[in-house]
Amino acid sequence: MKTIYYEDELNDEFSEAKIEPRKVDGSYKYEHKSIWWNFTHFLVQNVLSVPIKFLYAKLKFRIKYVGREKLKPYKKQGYFVYGNHTQAFADTFIISNAIFPKRNYIIVNPENVSMKFLGNFVQKFGAIPIPNHRSGMKSFLQTIKNKIQKGYAITIFPEAHIWPYYTKIRPFKNVSFKYPIEYNTPVFCVTNTYQKRGKNKVRITTYIDGPFFQNQYLENIQKKKQDLRDKVYNKMVERSKESTYEFIKYEKKGEHN
Repeated sequence: MKTIYYEDELNDEFSEAKIEPRKVDGSYKYEHKSIWWNFTHFLVQNVLSVPIKFLYAKLKFRIKYVGREKLKPYKKQGYFVYGNHTQAFADTFIISNAIFPKRNYIIVNPENVSMKFLGNFVQKFGAIPIPNHRSGMKSFLQTIKNKIQKGYAITIFPEAHIWPYYTKIRPFKNVSFKYPIEYNTPVFCVTNTYQKRGKNKVRITTYIDGPFFQNQYLENIQKKKQDLRDKVYNKMVERSKESTYEFIKYEKKGEHN
C-alpha cells in the first residue's frame, strides 16, 4: 500500500498535475454570447461527454449512488453541491452524473483552465475558475448568480486540494458557503466512500445528503456561513465512516511509527 505523508490538511496538494495558472482577471470571458460557443458548450457538457462519464464511473469504480431521490424535488431549482475532493478526474463528473440531466457547473482553481489548447474545452465542461486577480471577481460572481437563476447546479470542493482516495474529511473553511446564503438556495453534499473490489481495485459508494438551508434566525452572515458549513461538514464526516478500505494510506509527518 502506498503511503503519503502530509503536514497541513488545509493546504497540502497531492495532485500529480503541475500547471502554471493563467491570469484570470477582468479580461477572462466567463460567459459567451456566441450562439455557436453556447451550442458546443451544451453539446460537450450534456450530450457528447455523458456516455463517457457514465461508463468511466461504472467500469472504473462500479459506482453506486445512495440518496439521489433527495434531489428530485429541486430539479427545476438552482442549488449548490459540496463534495470531498479525492479524484483528479472523476470528481468532476461523479456529481454531474448524479444530478443529470440538470446542468452542473464546477468552481475550480485557475490551473484547471490553464492547459494549452484545452482551457476552453474544460470551460465547456462547466468549469468556473476562481479569479486570481481582483478585477475578475465581478464577472465571477455574476456568472454564479446567472447559473443559479437559470436553475443549474454549482459544485464546490471546499477542501480545495486533491488527496487521492482519502477516506476522511479534511477541515475546510466556511468562505464558500456565502453563495447559498446570498442566493437563498438549498445545499446538498456528496461524499465519496471507498470499498475494496478485487485486487488493487476500489468501489465508490456516493452518498447524497440534504437539502440543508441557512438558519434565518442567526444574526449575521458569518454565523450563518459557519452554521451551514458545520451542517455539511458533520454529515460528510458521518458518511465518510462508510469507507472500509484505504487504497492509499495518509499519515501526518512526525506521527508515524
